[in-house]
Amino acid sequence: MKKSKPASEASKATSAAPASNTVEGRRKYDPEETKRNILDIATQEFSAMGLTGARVDAIAERTNTTKRMLYYYFGSKEGLYEAVLEQVYGDIRALEQELQLAEMDPEEALREFVGFTFGYHDKHRDFVRLVTIENIHGAKYIEQSKTFKARNSTVVKTIEDLIARGVAAGHFRADVDPIDLHLMINSMCFYRVANRYTWGAAFGRDPSGARSRTRHREMIIDSVARFMRREG
Repeated sequence: MKKSKPASEASKATSAAPASNTVEGRRKYDPEETKRNILDIATQEFSAMGLTGARVDAIAERTNTTKRMLYYYFGSKEGLYEAVLEQVYGDIRALEQELQLAEMDPEEALREFVGFTFGYHDKHRDFVRLVTIENIHGAKYIEQSKTFKARNSTVVKTIEDLIARGVAAGHFRADVDPIDLHLMINSMCFYRVANRYTWGAAFGRDPSGARSRTRHREMIIDSVARFMRREG
């Protein structure tokens, strides 16, 4: 009769054998994916609750991680908030660079750029809320970013090039500052989302509602195009 192995030997054999159902099936830890997930959830938390009201515990719970892990990556609650701001600004700047405006006629490119800005603000309302919240803080946190100003310089260069092409083609007026035009475009696109609740309470109409969206989009695009059009 074959003797059975002692319990200690059996235990060693079991621990040494490859556990294919756990090791092979276990998801490989990806620190970059973890950070992206944390930032996505933190964006929702900060935009809904603000910096003061947001809870790191809630973010950690929703990302299946720990406060210690969040602090390991971002240093503090404020550091996480700053990282969120950098990401949301970085997202819109990156998408602007994908528009390929240089390949379009200047007037067409201007309309495309304004339409994109309108659509981005309309769809990404967390971005609008975060910008509003950071303005309440006097831009205290975003000013600490080492990449913020350089990253946002890309949109100024885009508008500057667009104006120059339109002026050279005889379509655009030549007395418009690129940053002023950027302010004009963003003001109209941003306001209808940021102030939709007070506007609705005052006038009984939601400016961000589906019925208004198409009308407002064309109104804003046409307004900017007419403003830039060279007279005579």
